[in-house]
Amino acid sequence: MLAFAPLHAAAGVAADAVTWLAGTLQPLTGGAATAAAIVVFTIAVRLLISPLTLAQVRGERRRAALAPQVRDLQRRHADDPARLQAELFGLYRSAGASPVAGCLPALLQAPFFLVMYRLFSTGEGSTGDGGTGAGGAGAGLLAEQLAGVPLGWHLSDGLAGAAGPLFGALLAALVALAWWSSRRARRAAAAGAATAAGTGPGVTGGTPAGTPADGAVPAVLGRVLPLLPYLTVVAALVVPLAAVLYLVTTTAWTALEQAVLRRPQVWTGQPLDRNS
Repeated sequence: MLAFAPLHAAAGVAADAVTWLAGTLQPLTGGAATAAAIVVFTIAVRLLISPLTLAQVRGERRRAALAPQVRDLQRRHADDPARLQAELFGLYRSAGASPVAGCLPALLQAPFFLVMYRLFSTGEGSTGDGGTGAGGAGAGLLAEQLAGVPLGWHLSDGLAGAAGPLFGALLAALVALAWWSSRRARRAAAAGAATAAGTGPGVTGGTPAGTPADGAVPAVLGRVLPLLPYLTVVAALVVPLAAVLYLVTTTAWTALEQAVLRRPQVWTGQPLDRNS
């Protein structure tokens, strides 16, 4: 379904990069070279697209800093939705904080994640000799091993030998990361709901019922968002070991980004800096 030419070509390039990394790491990691290459390659790609993540975080901070002005506009134009939308558009544009522009970095990251997931879950683009032909899922990358377990091994294939402890450790790491991310999402949702209700820091009054900041949407998001991190755990139950390694690495990187880039910001009332 997803095996169309551009995706296959991109997966082939990624497979070549992983193969080269495995050869480079071989003297240091021995039989775990391909597994180590998957981790290093995932980190390298996340570093490559980190400017997109930074742009997304900056957009979020700009919009958060505009919250008091947005609430003021909502109070003043609660009975005139057209005027409200025009005023909000002008506010966001003047501050360089367009809600649409804030979504673009996340959308631009999607192809990278799709290619990496495709490569590590199906082995597409890799062959037994390290080339980029039409090798099957069992060939090339997924035929390599970690602790004696093939990288193409699924949890459903059994937990005999080293497979049990290996999958157990990786799943435990994913559960811990999902719990941490879920807790942060729950706190962020609670803070957003408080702001929308007019009770958060720096808020001087409530938001009239029926305005765009009414509490219905934040309430739904507050219930859904904390559950999303656990989808990685569900995915790990059905994908091969190579993809589980990818999921652990990219989820850990995301958690690190959350801790570093999305630290709580204290709004001081100063003019908004476009570079913040």
